Amino acid sequence: MSDKLVMSTGNKAVAAAVKMAQPTVVAAYPITPQTEVIEAIADYVEGGEMTARYIPVESEHSAMTACIGAAITGVRVFTATSSHGLLYMHEMLHWAAGARLPIVMGQVNRTIAPGWNIWAEHSDALSQRDTGWLQIYVSTVQEAYDATLMAFRIAEDNRVLLPVMINMDGFLLSHIMQPFEMTEPGDFIPPIHLPHAIDVNDPHGYGAMSPANVHYQFRFDMEKSMRAAREVIAETEAEFAKRFGRSYAPVEEYRCEDAEVVIVAMGTMGKEAEVAADLLRDEGIKAGVMRIRWLRPFPELNVAGKELVVIDRDYSFGFGGVIAGEIQARYPEAKIARVIAGLGGQEVTFEDMAEFVRSRKIGTEFWFGIPEEEQ
Repeated sequence: MSDKLVMSTGNKAVAAAVKMAQPTVVAAYPITPQTEVIEAIADYVEGGEMTARYIPVESEHSAMTACIGAAITGVRVFTATSSHGLLYMHEMLHWAAGARLPIVMGQVNRTIAPGWNIWAEHSDALSQRDTGWLQIYVSTVQEAYDATLMAFRIAEDNRVLLPVMINMDGFLLSHIMQPFEMTEPGDFIPPIHLPHAIDVNDPHGYGAMSPANVHYQFRFDMEKSMRAAREVIAETEAEFAKRFGRSYAPVEEYRCEDAEVVIVAMGTMGKEAEVAADLLRDEGIKAGVMRIRWLRPFPELNVAGKELVVIDRDYSFGFGGVIAGEIQARYPEAKIARVIAGLGGQEVTFEDMAEFVRSRKIGTEFWFGIPEEEQ
C-alpha cells in the first residue's frame, strides 16, 4: 500500500477516508461546522471518484432514517452531522443501534444553543452516549482519517454490528490544516456482510414489536456486542499498526509510567495537555496525560496511585462533568480534581492546564473562568 502526504482539514480528511471505504449510500444534511465533510463527498460522487448514491435530505432526522433504510439491505453507509443536527437524529440513533446496523457517522463537536454558538464542546455527543453507538474522540487530522477507516471495519465486524460515531472538535480540528498520510486501505476493510439484511430475492416477514419477555434480551445482546467491541477495536488497531505503521489505543498515555498526577481529557485538549505535562516535568512535577479516545465502550484506565485532573469540555447539569463522573463511577477510589473548561470554544491553553494541576484540589469541581467565590 502506498501512502501520500497531503495537507488537509479534519473535515476533508474524514471525507477522503470515506472515499477510500467506498460506501454504497451517503445521506446527509449540512450543518456548521460539519458541512465541509459532505460537500467534499458530494464532489467525489459528482466527479466519479465515488460510486455512492448521495442523498441530500431535508433534515438530519431524515438523514439517519435514510441511512437506516439503506443499511438494512446490507450495504455500507455513511453520514455526518454536528450539534443540533445530532440532537435532531436522537430518536433514529436508538433505531440504528437497536436494529444492529453498522452505520458510520462523522460528528463534529459543537456546543448546544442557547445562546447561539458554533464552537467546540463535547456535550452534543455525550448526550447520546446511551444510544448504543460506539464513540471515538480524535485529536489530529491524521487520527480523524485513520479512525474513519477503522470505524467501518469495527462497525461491520459481525461480533459488533453496532454503529460508530467519530467525534472531532469543531473548528479546532474540523477546519485546521495539518499534514497527513492518505492511505490506500486495500483489503483492510473487508466486504460488508450483514447477517439479517433484507433481500428482495429471499423475502421474509419482519416483526418490529418486542414484547416484555424478549425485549430485555435484545438489550443484553447489544451490551454483549459492546463488550466484544473492545476486542475488535484492539485487533483492528493492531492490524492497522502492522499494515500502516501508525499505532493507537483506546487510551493514549503520555509520560504516565512514573506520573504522580495525570491530566485526563479528550479530543484536542487531550493532545494539548501533553505540552502541559512537559512544562510541569520541567518544574519537577511528575505529570502525565491520559487522552481517552474510545468512550464507548468505556476503556480500562490505570488510575492506581495517581491523582487525576479530569478536564471536561461538557457538563451534566445537577451532576457535574460527564467524564469525571464516569471515571469516578468506574473507579470509586480514584482521587479526582474536576475541571470544567473549554465550553463553547472557551480558549484553554497548555499553560492553563498546567495551572489546573498546580492548583488542584482533589474531590472538588472548578469552573475555569468563573471567580472562585462564585463557585
